Amino acid sequence: MTRLSLIFILPAQPMFPHISPSQPKPNSFQIFFVQSPNRRRRRRSLLPGVHAGRPQLPPPPLSARTGFDLGCCAEVPHFLMDSPVWGFSIKLWPLSESTRLMVIDRMTENPSTETLFSRKYGRLDKEEARENAKRIEETCFASVDEHFKEEPDGDGSSAVQLYARETSKLMVEVLKRGPRASAELEAPVVIDAPLEPADTVLDISGGKRAFIDTDEAKELLIPLTKPGNSYKRICFSNRSFGIDAANVAGPILESIKKQITEVDISDFVAGRPEDEALDVMRIFSKALEGSVLRYLNISDNALGEKGVRAFEELLKSQDNLEEFSVMNDGISEEAAKALSELIPSTEILKVLHFHNNMTGDEGALSIAEMVKRSSNLESFRCSATRIGSDGGVALAEALGTCTRLKKLDLRDNLFGVEAGIALSKTLPKLPDLVELYLSDLNLENKGTIAIANALKQSAPRLEVLEMAGNEITAKATQALAECLTVMQSLKKLTLAENELEDRGAVVIAKTLENSHPDLKELDVSTNMLRRAGARCFAQAIADKPGFVQLNINGNFISDEGIEEVKKILKSGKNSLSVLGSLDENDPEGEPGDGDEEGDEEDDEGGLDSKLQNLNVEQD
Repeated sequence: MTRLSLIFILPAQPMFPHISPSQPKPNSFQIFFVQSPNRRRRRRSLLPGVHAGRPQLPPPPLSARTGFDLGCCAEVPHFLMDSPVWGFSIKLWPLSESTRLMVIDRMTENPSTETLFSRKYGRLDKEEARENAKRIEETCFASVDEHFKEEPDGDGSSAVQLYARETSKLMVEVLKRGPRASAELEAPVVIDAPLEPADTVLDISGGKRAFIDTDEAKELLIPLTKPGNSYKRICFSNRSFGIDAANVAGPILESIKKQITEVDISDFVAGRPEDEALDVMRIFSKALEGSVLRYLNISDNALGEKGVRAFEELLKSQDNLEEFSVMNDGISEEAAKALSELIPSTEILKVLHFHNNMTGDEGALSIAEMVKRSSNLESFRCSATRIGSDGGVALAEALGTCTRLKKLDLRDNLFGVEAGIALSKTLPKLPDLVELYLSDLNLENKGTIAIANALKQSAPRLEVLEMAGNEITAKATQALAECLTVMQSLKKLTLAENELEDRGAVVIAKTLENSHPDLKELDVSTNMLRRAGARCFAQAIADKPGFVQLNINGNFISDEGIEEVKKILKSGKNSLSVLGSLDENDPEGEPGDGDEEGDEEDDEGGLDSKLQNLNVEQD
């Protein structure tokens, strides 16, 4: 029976925009099911009608999605969960160690990156964020687990809800408390203005996620009506406006629109009927028309083309946007065309985030046109948008105009080899890249080698490189190793869910061992590694100062191999605490059958010999 790992993202995303926020929503947080390791090909079809991680049926409307994912954000209608086609039962609690680590990673990332909260309260450095995330997760897990043992709820969905709610709440408290006075903040990827006094920000997103009635709207917005107020930033996210509340907010916003520079109206019509939600959007759009915004977030509103056009007056009036987020909005081909048409100017745009939409290849052509006009982009996110080869090629070529790009996230699309090669031709034009996320793009060896060769010549400043889930084998590791050699500032390397095996592990590990002093995280989980490969990676990071986590989970490492890894880590400068969970390691497992290569690479004596004699080219 297929084993599944559960991953969910905090804080909750509005996967049910037409359900009242006051009603229980058992799957209101995004849930991802990823097939456990120990298989030959990661993208093997798991269900009838699912190919390469995508459903072949037309996507369900947003109101019917749960966000279930089979490795690549394939949304599956919740009514199928009880269907016999699945062939397995689901147990959501207790969470596995790897899932808990994933939650910690997510909670570490959010307060240490650029958000409205971080601009308001201050960014945490990654070390402080991780300390808080780990403490919060451990506290919430222990509390929820005790509750679950006392009152089990069958599949554990209630426990997961409680866990998500409590971790989110405590993390928001940490954000509001702000960074430690002595913390040295990490330099942001996007240049931003200095923090301003708190009374320039009106944020009503905290508290219970619920409808706002007329009286509450009047009360919440009183600060904006006071003469001489200095509010410049508003956040109405997570509160649901109907027509009556919008009619209260509209005139107030219109009266101060000349002073407003940042607007977050993400997830602000949850649970409303479509016609009412569109009318609310038009009211806000009309009220803010002509404002001079540098930041606009309209994510999580299930826009589609109708929703995009409901914001027409606002979008058409914006000539100075620096940051624009339109994530999880059901942006189809037509909606993407509308966006490209309605935003008149993107010349000074620095941040464009377009995650988790259903754009496809045709929609990607419209997004590519926007990107071409955005020569000052510093951060571009277009992950989980169903873009295939043709759209990937168009997007890759358009990115060639963004020569100031520092962060590029294209994860979880269906680019394939051809789009990977097109991207490799663009990367030399992006010398300032600091973070590059290319996981789950079907690059295979050919696309990976092309990208590695390009990065070798053009990305010496890279601090984060993610290339998980691309079917990379040992054949591509020499090119990867030569590429990594020039990246001496690298802090995080993710090559998980590939097929490196021990032969590839030797090559990568040797490259990292006596260099890369700033490396903090290395993820080579689910790579068919055995004893020798695991030992090589342990040796590579054992003496790196400040190293945080080595993930070798989901492999075939023998019990003896695990003990050797622990011994290596104990004898180095780092403690055993840097070793991640091993709950999905299979000490008796074997690499999948059908391998093209023979078994001689698994001979550990032979690998040790190769390790001694290995040389990696350096410029």
